Amino acid sequence: MQDPTSVPGPGLGTGPTPEPAAASPGGPTAPDPFVRVRGAREHNLRNVDVDIPRDTLTVFTGVSGSGKSSLAFGTVYAEAQRRYFESVAPYARRLIHQIGAPKVGEITGLPPAVSLEQRRSTPSARSSVGTVTTLSNSLRMLLSRAGDYPAGAPRLDSDAFSPNTAAGACPSCHGLGRIHETSEELLVPDPSLSVREGAIAAWPGAWQGKNLRDVLDALGYDVDRPWRELDPKDREWILFTDEQPVITVHPVREAGRIQRPYQGTYTGARTLVLRTFADSKSPALRARAERFLTSAPCPVCGGGRLRPEALAVTFAGRTVAELAALPLTALAEVLAPAAAGRGGETARVLAEDLLARIATVTELGLGYLSTDRATPTLSSGELQRLRLATQLRSGLFGVVYVLDEPSAGLHPADTEALLVVLDRLKAAGNTVFVVEHHLDVVRHADWLVDVGPRAGEHGGRVLHSGPPELLAGVEESSTRRFLFDRTPVPARPALAPREWLRTGPVTRHNLRGTEGAFPRGALTAVTGVSGSGKSTLVGALTEETPGVERLVTVDQKPIGRTPRSNLATYTGLFDVVRRLFTDTEEARARGYKAGRFSFNVPGGRCETCQGEGFVSVELLFLPSTYAPCPDCRGARYNPETLQVRLRGLTVAEVLDLTVESAAEFFAGVPAAARSLTTLLDVGLGHLRLGQPATELSGGEAQRIKLASELQRPRRSHTLYVLDEPTTGLHPADAEVLLRQLRGLSDAGHTVVVVEHDMDVVAAADWVIDLGPGAGEAGGRVVAEGPPREVAASRDSRTAPYLAKALGLGKAGRE
Repeated sequence: MQDPTSVPGPGLGTGPTPEPAAASPGGPTAPDPFVRVRGAREHNLRNVDVDIPRDTLTVFTGVSGSGKSSLAFGTVYAEAQRRYFESVAPYARRLIHQIGAPKVGEITGLPPAVSLEQRRSTPSARSSVGTVTTLSNSLRMLLSRAGDYPAGAPRLDSDAFSPNTAAGACPSCHGLGRIHETSEELLVPDPSLSVREGAIAAWPGAWQGKNLRDVLDALGYDVDRPWRELDPKDREWILFTDEQPVITVHPVREAGRIQRPYQGTYTGARTLVLRTFADSKSPALRARAERFLTSAPCPVCGGGRLRPEALAVTFAGRTVAELAALPLTALAEVLAPAAAGRGGETARVLAEDLLARIATVTELGLGYLSTDRATPTLSSGELQRLRLATQLRSGLFGVVYVLDEPSAGLHPADTEALLVVLDRLKAAGNTVFVVEHHLDVVRHADWLVDVGPRAGEHGGRVLHSGPPELLAGVEESSTRRFLFDRTPVPARPALAPREWLRTGPVTRHNLRGTEGAFPRGALTAVTGVSGSGKSTLVGALTEETPGVERLVTVDQKPIGRTPRSNLATYTGLFDVVRRLFTDTEEARARGYKAGRFSFNVPGGRCETCQGEGFVSVELLFLPSTYAPCPDCRGARYNPETLQVRLRGLTVAEVLDLTVESAAEFFAGVPAAARSLTTLLDVGLGHLRLGQPATELSGGEAQRIKLASELQRPRRSHTLYVLDEPTTGLHPADAEVLLRQLRGLSDAGHTVVVVEHDMDVVAAADWVIDLGPGAGEAGGRVVAEGPPREVAASRDSRTAPYLAKALGLGKAGRE
């Protein structure tokens, strides 16, 4: 911890402004040791001024939506990126995604910056742990230079050991390791239907499906006859042809619409499904296509993904595919003898390099991963830590690392290792900025920037910038209470379950015949180190759902992928709002229906911006910028629609209300008040009704989903499953969420959470702890029972941290 007396002032927000070092007489001016931000106005930031020392570990805290990410990422990192692009050739700038200039007056003392955000990679079967960390490159080089070759076989280049290159990929499965195929039974599940009635279930919906049907009709095939009555040769061609004939289509005229002839292309159903599965970037479309496919290991490479000559080469008796399938901890054991010199100098050098790279990954608690693990199967926290491990090996110094909750998804035991890694980044001569809620990380900081006091329009101010211990005097801070005034979590009355939801035995991933028993009508926390099997066990429960009338899974995936989706549309609140506007005298007089008040369809929306509220301005060599629509000025609707008012407000003004303000405005409308009250109950009063889904954090998206469920009448027994619901939440927000979960279990429903937050675990009725380790070392139930019983377990890695949350200390575990 940095001594507060050794730094200039606590920084803007709570104390005097640190001044730049003065120039010595006749000598050069010493560099300013602070990053100084002036006039930051990004999102909800209120013209923020703040000074942050370089070469420190600085943590940004504050409740969800307070503005801490807007300051760290939206302002500091965005400005560093903008400056970097200024040095890039104008033509090259067009090829790089640019986030644009932040709304800030000035930033001085800012070094180059590296951002490590919690974003998921684009789904790709070819992206893996090995490619992200470059471990695959070193492993291929090891096989190429130090592998055991069959007698007489020529030495192969390293590319021959990569399934992602033409030289290495198995020609049968193109390096994927599996063959995907389909059949008539999968493509046409109900042969009693005609093509017009939807017999080919694998066809896309809407216009695309109609187009294929019309093209088929134009080609002379009978689309009105039951599928089973068609000639087998015709059925074979319709589903499996590789031809793509083009023909003029004369579509049947529909009521009120004139459809002109057009040139239509036919594509076989099999080709269409395989192409969608292989090339689509949409997880939903890929998942739909997968329903019509069977998958089996490639018969040529046996799932090894490589050509036979590459799979004939071994190291320590294993092929490169077998080495890539090992957990990193097991791979390190295989490489250890070679690194000790048993196998020649080349093998020693390459094995040493691999072991050093593996060590940084395992140090971050990811030793259970294998190099061939596909990145789309990783959590955002795992992916961020893999990038962090790569940065540790990069040798960069003098840069600012900006990290987004690196502790996300980490067991408290793994968080300790994370702190060591962050210290190493700092010790290498870097500045580390971390947006974080985990209190152990906050306490470890040299400098703390606390933003708040609350969220949205009630936040956006720097309450404290200085050493963490000085936050104790900032009464406005929501973080202060959790950092300094913590009291042990009061234990729940010991639960004696009478009814159970059971799953298993489960044999999947690292679970080997594991059984799970979850008390019915209780809040159960599933714990364990990262990779211990928690999500796998809970996933099996959601598939079986024994004795459950209704299943609700609440994750942190976005509620929509475009700005057109928002809080109001997702919860159904917008339907109520549109009906209220339709019922006004003005709307009735004009004959306006509910669709008039939607910005997603023609009629009431502004056609200049298509209801977006903004237009994109292309600036050739500069990043595209967005400006309010010149016609509607951001309102999204045309002038005629905005002439209709509901108690003085237009529909655009209603969408601009915060949940908090809207709750007052719609207090007398039960259908709207119910939705708004539940949103307030989960701590989302700061969000605006029309706030685009793309601007919401994962935690906010999860709470919106939970609110949507809470507002519905719950008559039947429901199983609620939440995967790490406190990820991205400030402890104050986690308290609000926990109250809602408790309310569900108290009402007789079953709530299961996969969780690392020990305060949430301590407040649960029942705990199931998996482990004891990760991967092969995990996968079994180590302890289960009420929190106090699990806290006393000697075999559980969770127990000491749970005991601390319960205020038991070591004495409580003896």
